[in-house]
Amino acid sequence: MALSLDDIRSLFESHGEQAYSGEPVTQLEHALQSGALAEEAGANEELVAAAFLHDLGHLLNHQGETPTERGIDDLHQYYALPFLRPVLPDAVLEPIKLHVDAKRYLCVTDDAYFRCLSPDSVRSLQLQGGIFDVAAAREFAARPYADDAVRLRRWDDLAKVAGKPTPDLDHYLRIIERVMARHA
Repeated sequence: MALSLDDIRSLFESHGEQAYSGEPVTQLEHALQSGALAEEAGANEELVAAAFLHDLGHLLNHQGETPTERGIDDLHQYYALPFLRPVLPDAVLEPIKLHVDAKRYLCVTDDAYFRCLSPDSVRSLQLQGGIFDVAAAREFAARPYADDAVRLRRWDDLAKVAGKPTPDLDHYLRIIERVMARHA
């Protein structure tokens, strides 16, 4: 079953106030900040939509707040894909799917990256397979949309600022609607 724009709105309206895994923002604030960072960086609308939607799997697969503290990897990067695939292009879906592996990649390729991860990101990293070895990092970098996934990952890491002003939910839903229309 495909998620409609109204379904996406309902998910954020129903579950967006849930805390974002031990961070000082809610799920909705994290999505809005991720989308805003993508826009500020001049990303195209597909990548802005990916940044906004990258953690939608958390809202679809309820595991409670901070499941990593209980040793749970909710596989959120995959969970929303079957619901979004009928309505959105790979330019949105692949960066979402790859944003967890982008963290594993950045830990190998950027010496300072690991030190900047929040405690929950470090916990989830271990549950998600840990830091890539050099061969796995090379394989990741060769994948289509890997560069977009790395950009998304960096916005994801920065989108945890309490009270940061952003455009509202409707702003991002209009972007997603345009991307859906182009994909139809």
